[in-house]
Order: sequence, then C-alpha cells, then structure tokens
Amino acid sequence: MIKYIFNIVTLLVIASMIGCGNSNTASEIHTNSNQNSENETDMITQKITPCLWVETTDAKAVVDYYLSIFKDGKMKAYHQYENPPEAGGGKFETAIIEIAGMELSILAAGPYFKFNESVSFVINTKDQAETDYYWEALTANGGEESSCGWCKDKYGLSWQVVPVEYFDLINSDDPKVREKAMKNTLTQKKLILSELK
Repeated sequence: MIKYIFNIVTLLVIASMIGCGNSNTASEIHTNSNQNSENETDMITQKITPCLWVETTDAKAVVDYYLSIFKDGKMKAYHQYENPPEAGGGKFETAIIEIAGMELSILAAGPYFKFNESVSFVINTKDQAETDYYWEALTANGGEESSCGWCKDKYGLSWQVVPVEYFDLINSDDPKVREKAMKNTLTQKKLILSELK
C-alpha cells in the first residue's frame, strides 16, 4: 500500500512540474521534435488548466481522439517520461491540447483513477445540428449516452452537450415554457430542441 501511495505521489509531483512548464526533469526521456522553439512556460495561456488523467499510457492516442472531434484543436506539447525505480518504474506520457480555445493537460499514466460525473465539460452548441454532431462523436466508439444532455466519451469523461437556446427555455419568464422544457428534458438523452419548445 505504501508503495502504491508513493507511486501516485510521484506521478502527481511530476504532473505538477509538467503543468509548470518544467521540461528538464530527470525523468524525461523524450520530447516531441515537432514543438516550436519557444519555452513551454511561454506557451501556457491559462491561469487554470484542467488535467485529465486517462486510463492509458498513450497520450498521443488521446490527443488524436479529441482532435478528431474538436476540429479547431491542436496539440501544443507532448512528452514521454519514465518513473524512477523507487517509484516502481514504468513509463507514462503527457500532452497539452487546445480545443475550442481551452487548454487541457493530458496525463496518460494508466488505470489508477476513473472519471465520474462529479466533473463534466459543457459544450454550448449553436443549434441542433451542432448538438447532434458532438453527441454522435462523443458517444461513438465506446462512448455512452446518459440522460438530460449528458454523455460520456470513450475514456469515461462526462460531457453535457447543450444548445444555447436551451438556457432561454428553462429560464424563460413564461412558466409554461419553463415547465415544458424542464419536463421534456427528463425524458431525453440527447437534447432535442424541437421537443423542448
């Protein structure tokens, strides 16, 4: 048990160093040669960056998956690391991606923790067509539908795919509009605006 806790603490320390842009740690074994020459500290554009610990050790596969869904995204950094022997050895990978203008840190360090619905990302879609696109993309290939606009992607991360007009309906000054929208929300998986109005 102590060794397990030590391994987790070591990974978290390394992950925090990555978040600070320290790419010169002793455990680094490879850096993506396609990166531009600026320092990673110069590339950090957000005060707070969500870090996603996925149940794989292949960060590039995770990056490819999200970039296939969010077409305007890009990978900003990629690294491979090796745990020191006192931490049990083994390799893991990290990446920084930007999707929809938001940076996410990917920690591909294996199956220690699982995502749950206590944290989710909301995609504010412009219309039903965009809602359909993200819903289908996220639930395909191992993702799953939930209810009330919630779904999970193939890594188990929860998303809420919500057309922006939905908020006008559930916050309407007209109680009949609010009631119909809320009542029908409870019967839906993917949100379908025409059934909520």
